[in-house]
Amino acid sequence: MELSQFLHERMNEILTEAESALSRAHLEHYERAGEEHTRQRLRALYVLAVRAISERNLGPMLSHAESVARERYESGFDLYEVQTAFNVLEEATWRLVMKSLPPAEYGEAIGLISTVLGAGKDMLCRTYVTLASKSKAPALDLRSLFAGTY
Repeated sequence: MELSQFLHERMNEILTEAESALSRAHLEHYERAGEEHTRQRLRALYVLAVRAISERNLGPMLSHAESVARERYESGFDLYEVQTAFNVLEEATWRLVMKSLPPAEYGEAIGLISTVLGAGKDMLCRTYVTLASKSKAPALDLRSLFAGTY
């Protein structure tokens, strides 16, 4: 079964776990927005992540993350609140993959999920920081972290 199909079929399970984790974080703006609104936001993010995995296209995720950063910044959200929403969704997805898929499929599945949501988090952060500092934040180049010697 394709990863995107697997994730689509398990959407409710993943969203329920992500919502629960987000609720435990007691994030002011998400608590004020209410459970239904928060679930809709998480669902929209999840649907885009599954779409990006299916189509191997980050464009819609990046556009969404940029839009979310602008909207949340203007609404007074702290960056960590929005980042936490991405993180709980990623963690819930990882947990289900590790519980349900054969170990031979972990690498590709976790890699795809992390790439898509990581790109979204990067865009979210760069946009938010740009708005907060009123200057353009550069893309993160993390290659040097992985070029070290043992």
